[in-house]
Amino acid sequence: MSAEMNVTVEEKKAQQLIKLRGYKLAEREEQKGIISFVAETKSGKKIIIWCILTEGTVGVRYVNQLKKAMDAAEAERGMIITGSRYSYAAKTNSKKKRIELIPRFFPAFNIFEHALVPKHIILTEEEREQVLAQYRVVPHQLPWIRASDPAVRAIGGRPGDIVKIIRDSPTAGKYVSYKYVIER
Repeated sequence: MSAEMNVTVEEKKAQQLIKLRGYKLAEREEQKGIISFVAETKSGKKIIIWCILTEGTVGVRYVNQLKKAMDAAEAERGMIITGSRYSYAAKTNSKKKRIELIPRFFPAFNIFEHALVPKHIILTEEEREQVLAQYRVVPHQLPWIRASDPAVRAIGGRPGDIVKIIRDSPTAGKYVSYKYVIER
């Protein structure tokens, strides 16, 4: 049996997110019911990703445990991926503790490989200022896109970011639009 056959759906989701967000994988560790990844962001900060393999609801206990692991590893952010549901307490506490909860319906494949999904890029601070100056707008005047949008979630967009969307166009060749990420 090959090692690829033993990979769980949660672990595939984690690998896709690491690849799509441009993180550099530092280590992988298996604990009891949890596969843990430590990755480094483009800016050099650590992030801990937990793939929880339990059948029941993931509650605030896992959020608190991950926060302790983040503090011990000096990680800036955390992420939990599971095939189960999250409790209300886990959802509310995770935001305060800088932990992202990936929903169970998040795809385990690269959504940007589909012909109908355009390329999404989060703008850097310099690019953001250039776009706002070029169009003479403030961010909230741009068209909105929700933070829960699968493409935005895949690239790690947060409320307040501006996303550049590049579509193929039969008439224009490439069509570029900008959207402001909101929470709602």
